[in-house]
Amino acid sequence: MDFYEAVRQRRSVRRYRPDPVPRETLLRILQAANWAPSGMNLQQWEFIVVLDPEKRRQLGASFADYLEKSLAGADAERRQQLLLFIQFARNYGNAPIIIVALTKSTENRAEQKMHLESVSAAFQNLLLAARSEGLGSCWMTGPLHDESRLREILNIGSDREIVALTPIGFPEEWPDPPPRKDPELQHRVLWVE
Repeated sequence: MDFYEAVRQRRSVRRYRPDPVPRETLLRILQAANWAPSGMNLQQWEFIVVLDPEKRRQLGASFADYLEKSLAGADAERRQQLLLFIQFARNYGNAPIIIVALTKSTENRAEQKMHLESVSAAFQNLLLAARSEGLGSCWMTGPLHDESRLREILNIGSDREIVALTPIGFPEEWPDPPPRKDPELQHRVLWVE
């Protein structure tokens, strides 16, 4: 798949088929992440690939429990949206894989920002590689609202920062693209000539 096609066709997928993903495919996706640019070429990313069904169930329960707490103050429309999202959260849309991106923690604010930006570049590569392999993904930070439970489930120490996670799998369907807020880039690009 052409690069620009992969960029335009990447979607946040929330329903997956249970079909297994070949390990060779996962390794190609992770290699794409590993070739991302990084601050000072530190390549400061780490990935946890969660294949274990029980760990995936625990991760889903953690996220769904957090979302259920939001139901109390929600109006009817928001409540309906949350209920649908909780269904997805419970098992990450039946995805057979969840990948968690990490980096080293540091007290130095500038260094931490560099780490987060570098891992974000790697994570974007991972999502685009997944799309080019015919796999769906969904960049997620919402589960970090229950970060202590995530750390407990995956045995992640305080010396690591959790950046994001994504379910990975063959999608049941490809969602339609959301419209761009500035498709002609009239307001989001400033040319300095």
